Amino acid sequence: MGTTKFNFTYLLFLALVSAMGGFLFGYDWVVIGGAKPFYELFFNISSMPTLQGWAMSSALIGCIFGAVISGLVADRFGRKIPLIFSAALFTLSAFGTGYVDQFTPFIVFRLIGGLGIGLASTLSPMYIAEIAPAKYRGQFVAINQLTIVIGILAAQIANYFIAESIPDTHTPEIILSSWNGQIGWRWMFWAELIPAIAFFVLMFLVPKSPRFLVKINKDAQALRVLSKIGGEIYANHALSDIKLTLKESGNKNVKFSDFKSPTIKPVIIIGIVLAVFQQWCGINIIFNYAEEIFTAAGYSVGDMLFNIVITGSVNLIFTFVAMRTVDSWGRRKLMLLGSIGLAVVYAILGGAYYFEFTGWPVLLLVIIAIGIYAMSLAPITWVVLSEIFPNRLRGVAMSIATFSLWVASFILTFTFPILNDALGASGTFWVYSLICVSGYMFIKNKLPETKGKSLEEIELELTKDK
Repeated sequence: MGTTKFNFTYLLFLALVSAMGGFLFGYDWVVIGGAKPFYELFFNISSMPTLQGWAMSSALIGCIFGAVISGLVADRFGRKIPLIFSAALFTLSAFGTGYVDQFTPFIVFRLIGGLGIGLASTLSPMYIAEIAPAKYRGQFVAINQLTIVIGILAAQIANYFIAESIPDTHTPEIILSSWNGQIGWRWMFWAELIPAIAFFVLMFLVPKSPRFLVKINKDAQALRVLSKIGGEIYANHALSDIKLTLKESGNKNVKFSDFKSPTIKPVIIIGIVLAVFQQWCGINIIFNYAEEIFTAAGYSVGDMLFNIVITGSVNLIFTFVAMRTVDSWGRRKLMLLGSIGLAVVYAILGGAYYFEFTGWPVLLLVIIAIGIYAMSLAPITWVVLSEIFPNRLRGVAMSIATFSLWVASFILTFTFPILNDALGASGTFWVYSLICVSGYMFIKNKLPETKGKSLEEIELELTKDK
């Protein structure tokens, strides 16, 4: 096994195609921020905070529902078919959101896009983890986070270039009647059609997950996929391991009682806590509420848009750092580094707001926080979640973790304005600092190292009787 020559060209093709779900996840998630000033005027909701919030957060409801059903459809139909379905949802959402002239249909298409995000965010890393060799699995699963980050940056750049320049003297009425107010915001959504259609077409070219094929008793097909990845010896060894873990778990239908098992429950808890912590560490607030954060630091609207592109670029650069270190440094070390690093930066950032520092010091701290997050909690959480759950339960367990992540995201997004109003920017970031300290302690005490181990070895280690 140590001398196995893997077909990296084929593996990279499979990973990149399935990770296009991550790209669309990132694009769809962020594109609405650039369109926000224009569609709010178009739909006449710029003075209605409730509807503004509903427009921004409605996709989260779709995400939560998508996460709920992702496990069921993954265990019933595998990973490939639901990913094709998610590509169709992204395509429909991208076209419909930009086409409609009324607010209610706009929300419906945002919900459809959110459903696609919920499915893709669960299934893309799961599929990659199940086709990647143990030695390189961290790097390949991290490709999904890389494509999410590229999608985020693509949306930020698309918004920046699609929108025509607007002088500060322009009134809302002038903006509404401008190209931005009538057509520009539509093209921000329509730009997603190109990668969405490409994802839909290319997913037909990838095979089903070999672990799913073994689960449905199609060993010959699984062996062909594994052989194409690493040759006959590797394929036979991997097939034997997969069959062993499925045999020991009974390879029977998943039941709720399975998750209460004393060997399974601790693993599920680890997955849920890590998923929630990835959101509650607070970094996504910087992306969702960039306007409020940079305005509080004394930046103008024009400066803010440029700063958003800077943060997106930093996010991308440090995701590459994660890909280089995840299989050498290990998952646990990077998660611990990210937790304590963010705790320190947030403590300092809170102090900067408290003592009313403005300008580049705040921008620098925000960039450092994004860099730390991008090389640790952002990609590594998805790597760990795709690894730790048993083969037989992986679809439903991953669904539970992703559901928890999106609920946590909704709570984070919903509570930030409340915390910001009650505690100010300084107090809010100090709260996130304390959360990061708590996350550090949990990871230190509960998370084992998984680098270099096959999914089957991880399963046997985590689910053995204590």
